[in-house]
Amino acid sequence: MIVEADGGSRGNPGPAGYGAVVLDASGETVLAEVFDGIGTATNNVAEYRGLIAGLEAAGELDATEVDVRMDSKLVVEQMSGRWKVKHPSLQPLAEQARELVAEFDDVGFAWIPRAENSRADALANKAMDGGSSPSAVGGAVETADPSGASTEALSGRRIAQAVVGPVANPDATAEETAAATTAWTGQTGRPTRLILLRHGQTELSVHRRYSGHGDPELTELGQTQAARAAREIGARMEHQEIEPAVILSSPLRRARQTAAAVAEITEAPLQVRDRLIETDFGGWEGLTFAEARDRDPELHASWLSSADVAPPGGESFRAVGERVAAEREWIVSEFPGETVVVVSHVTPIKMVLRDALGAGDSILFRLHLDLASTNVADFYPDGGSSVRLVNDTSYL
Repeated sequence: MIVEADGGSRGNPGPAGYGAVVLDASGETVLAEVFDGIGTATNNVAEYRGLIAGLEAAGELDATEVDVRMDSKLVVEQMSGRWKVKHPSLQPLAEQARELVAEFDDVGFAWIPRAENSRADALANKAMDGGSSPSAVGGAVETADPSGASTEALSGRRIAQAVVGPVANPDATAEETAAATTAWTGQTGRPTRLILLRHGQTELSVHRRYSGHGDPELTELGQTQAARAAREIGARMEHQEIEPAVILSSPLRRARQTAAAVAEITEAPLQVRDRLIETDFGGWEGLTFAEARDRDPELHASWLSSADVAPPGGESFRAVGERVAAEREWIVSEFPGETVVVVSHVTPIKMVLRDALGAGDSILFRLHLDLASTNVADFYPDGGSSVRLVNDTSYL
């Protein structure tokens, strides 16, 4: 059988619920649906509860082999054994899920895009709206047997009566399936949250010199800044019961060193992404502001007022913005609804914040970001976005 499972939280943590659908091996016939609210919880807890409910429902239908499909990369990777389960609130849920897995002959886990998990997502949203599956307490609930015969669900299970026949059109609109999670800002769905961390201090930043594709390492203070930022990020996630799906870093050493500190604290996997590299300042690399201005006065003045102007032999902010936008789109597509830590540089982080705010290029020249500062932006599946934090250095 196939199990599609999902969970969500409006607030993370906030009012939470889960949903799961059990289908026959062809994926064309719904055998059972389960969904319920779980009070205040995080997205990850709700996702695990959806998985557990789906596996229990499949077991009650006498499945021997199960293909689990979820849009939570974290749960899929953890249940597949590729990622560790680090958060205390998730460890007992993961253990419960493993015990259920052991009852089947074979269970496989696969990540699917949220758009392909619309049935479970709709049930999770129904649960968060206050709904629950028909209760089997005090009587049996009819479900569909793969052979077409009627069977009875175990007493005490919350399992919905299934409609035997083709499933709903997966391309149906949100209104035709269920209301999506709606944020106060008007965006719908669960966002991908980007925690944007600037690297710590280097010798070039001490002397306020342009530091683009050059590759200095962190100073001793820079290493301390990275460690403090990592502890703060880890503490916030611990408090919110969130595990980052991944740590993404610029390929430059100062960013990789900072990212390594975050990865050590969170134990999340670290990936190096070339598009997160700083602007190429070309002939101005290593110069101070005054030195670059004195060397190329007209070009420097033009560069300060236009994103289309590039330093001599370097890269314009427009070009940086295009590659950063492509990277952001990849992140949102690859880690939908997850939390991702991005360790980069001033310009790429400014680009993400600019796009999240829907602001013009002028913000690039007016926004200040300190070394080892943290910024947070949410990007929703409907294309909306919101900025939640800018230039936090309270932990330094």
